[in-house]
Amino acid sequence: MAAPTKRLPQAEFIALTAMIMAVTAFSIDAMLPALPQIASELSPQSPNNAQLIVTSFVFGMGLGTFVTGPLSDAFGRRKVVIGGVALYLVGTFLAWIAGSLELILAARVIMGLGAAGPRVTAIAMTRDLYAGRDMARIMSFVMVVFSLAPAVAPTIGHYIILGSDWRGIFVAFGIFAMIPAIWLYLRQPETLAPENKRPMNLGSIVSATKEMFAHRTASLSILIQTLTFGVLFTVISSTQQVFDQTFGQGDSFHFWFAGIAVVAASGSLLNARLVGRLGMRAIIRGMYMTQIGVTLAMLLIVSLDLPYWITFASYVIWVTGNFFQAGLTIGNLNALAMEEMGHIAGVAASVIAAVSTVGAVLLAVPSGLMFNGTPVPMGIAALLMVCVALWLTIKIKRPGEE
Repeated sequence: MAAPTKRLPQAEFIALTAMIMAVTAFSIDAMLPALPQIASELSPQSPNNAQLIVTSFVFGMGLGTFVTGPLSDAFGRRKVVIGGVALYLVGTFLAWIAGSLELILAARVIMGLGAAGPRVTAIAMTRDLYAGRDMARIMSFVMVVFSLAPAVAPTIGHYIILGSDWRGIFVAFGIFAMIPAIWLYLRQPETLAPENKRPMNLGSIVSATKEMFAHRTASLSILIQTLTFGVLFTVISSTQQVFDQTFGQGDSFHFWFAGIAVVAASGSLLNARLVGRLGMRAIIRGMYMTQIGVTLAMLLIVSLDLPYWITFASYVIWVTGNFFQAGLTIGNLNALAMEEMGHIAGVAASVIAAVSTVGAVLLAVPSGLMFNGTPVPMGIAALLMVCVALWLTIKIKRPGEE
């Protein structure tokens, strides 16, 4: 079958891109209801180790992004998406048959390596077609749909467990990943212009990486995004345990998480409306300052002997705030980092995703493993990361400013 040549309508492109990126969110969030069962079956002596099922996937994804961008620059976006999904399916099969936590972790790394292809290429495809604030607007709409995946993923995972067991989740992962791959194969033309193809070699990766880190705005944006993802992965890794062990809401966790995701998704929609008027830098600064205040309030309330529902409400608001601010920061940070990197969009997307993801995992793993039955360790870790992110954001200057 010949590859399609007609450019997709913008609405369909946004939907396809969002679903490609939603594979990542679904692979993380649908696992959360299964962690207690997996911990009980495969790691009863060290239940906190089940958190590594989340971060091992993210770590594999981070490693994979070092090469998926250059691969897409050399061979085209479509081939990398389809190849990545194929590798992802191998990982889901290994996780499905796993009889130990160690094999699941290895399989999750493979799944992450495969998911890196679609994740990076979706951003590169967007940069092929859009730039600057237009790209930020498109990415905001993508993030709206992308953010809704966590609203349904834990509920899907919950009912899959009820209907079978935690292994059935990996079957669902495989089915979900195949849908956007088939959609792209049938409908999406190649977005990389032939003249923009770059040969796949280590020198080109090193050269592009040096160019990005020599660029003040790009390098700062990458570091800030690393801290932002660090906060998100810290929250995602521990939040099921907090809902269950701290607040006794384990059975209804998937409903709470769905509500949080729906509210948080409005952040991306709001960003799409505001970014043209206020600018990317102002929105990012404003969100970090707000989140610092919300985090301090949550830590204060948790430390006091207040009624249960006040403490629980403060935690839910805090988690919602973390996801909400991501909708107003991550798309803008991507756009800032990519703004002058159109000529190396694939490699640039890889560098951004790889550094921010691997760095975020290194921040999130120790933060998550410090879980002590309360949200205090994750709150303190998140506060420190957001404070540093705000400080770095202030250092980003507009073009022409010193």
